[in-house]
Amino acid sequence: MGSNSMKDLTEASSRVHFSGLHGNVETPNTQVEHELTSMTGKPHKQPFIIGKWVAGGASSGKKTVVDMIIDQLHDQRVVLVNQDSFYHSLTSEQLQLVHEYNFDHPDAFDTEKLLSSMEMLKNGKSVDIPKYDFKSYKNTATRRVNPSDVIILEGILIFHDPRVRNMLNMKIFVDTDADVRLARRIRRDTTEKGREIGMVLDQYSKFVKPSFENFILPTKKHADIIIPRGGDNHVAIDLIVQHIRTKLGQHNLCKIYPNLYVIHSTFQIRGMHTLIRDAKTTKHDFVFYADRLIRLVVEHGLGHLPFTEKQVTTPTGSVNTGVDFCKRLCGVSVIRSGESMENALRACCKGIKIGKILIHREGDNGQQLIYEKLPQDIAERHVLLLDPILGTGNSAVEAIKLLVKKGVPEGNIIFLNLISAPQGVHVVCKEFPRIKIVTSEIETGLNQEFRVVPGMGELGDRYFGTDDE
Repeated sequence: MGSNSMKDLTEASSRVHFSGLHGNVETPNTQVEHELTSMTGKPHKQPFIIGKWVAGGASSGKKTVVDMIIDQLHDQRVVLVNQDSFYHSLTSEQLQLVHEYNFDHPDAFDTEKLLSSMEMLKNGKSVDIPKYDFKSYKNTATRRVNPSDVIILEGILIFHDPRVRNMLNMKIFVDTDADVRLARRIRRDTTEKGREIGMVLDQYSKFVKPSFENFILPTKKHADIIIPRGGDNHVAIDLIVQHIRTKLGQHNLCKIYPNLYVIHSTFQIRGMHTLIRDAKTTKHDFVFYADRLIRLVVEHGLGHLPFTEKQVTTPTGSVNTGVDFCKRLCGVSVIRSGESMENALRACCKGIKIGKILIHREGDNGQQLIYEKLPQDIAERHVLLLDPILGTGNSAVEAIKLLVKKGVPEGNIIFLNLISAPQGVHVVCKEFPRIKIVTSEIETGLNQEFRVVPGMGELGDRYFGTDDE
């Protein structure tokens, strides 16, 4: 973001009080491929919308925070949208009393236009953002903003409207002491804008301070992160950028459902997926690589169990503080594909009890419980539910309902599978928002026969050697 160009934009408001920045800055990077449905036919990749939508008082250091975030996200496509672009054009009557117009009031902004513009960017569509002329106080032109990996919405009142808040993946409040803000404002307006100190103080007491107390400060409670000292807080900004990078590496569904976990993909994992998906892979190789993948999923799932601290004495006589594994644990496999995951679970958890559930599929959506054999004390245990393929989610729902009926708390269930269709994820997570789902891959979807695609065929038949070939 060029400091000179931003300064020119800020200068445009030299005679009337404005807060925030007055421009939209887009930072493209050709190294990152952005998925757009309209251009590639692929599913649109949801951007990370930052409630780095930095909100704070006037002169709170917002520009510095945003600049530092953008600089650290240099390898991502970032677009900055300013709430100031959505000021209402003033009528002739308002222009006559422009010095009495409160630009810090929520009604000063065209929130409906802001919402529609952000929705288009969120859905992978380019949008024309208004360019507000701070001399004529009108929207005289527009500029084209393209979709990006990260969208930063900046403004003083972005947390005021709940519809705007609900669009944000992260909400940041840049907090600076009121005396510091006023001192910065006086220095900025007297040196950069040539205003008299009396005029600055009059505007502050008449518009800035009341609006901050009435509309801005109450929204502080909605912030996910509060940054004291603004751009001087390098630790906070580094942590924010790390969190964004983590979220950008997640599947879109993980942003919707925080209880969904997809293990980090590597070339090794992609290679194993390629082999077990290949219809020409032999049974021996299929079992070998399926077992490797299942082991990874099981280990990841075990990492979500509670633990207690434990001290041990090492062979050198040193005391080491570590953790102790969860003792009250059992597995439950959905017959018969789920039985392919039992060996990996036993290899990780010596002597673990494993129950069985058989659910007969009748038609596309009808399920019927045929058989269940579960540990008698299952209600007192954490349960690892084993089913390698999550398709429609109907069988999984029936199995989880049975576990809950047996007294297992929903939050004590971890559902492990190799691949998951988005439709099944939606069904299970909406029905049971407190269970955890751990998988190695999110698939494209289901075909007309309700089979997972691209999928790997009937895993039970291929694993146990009962396929037609």
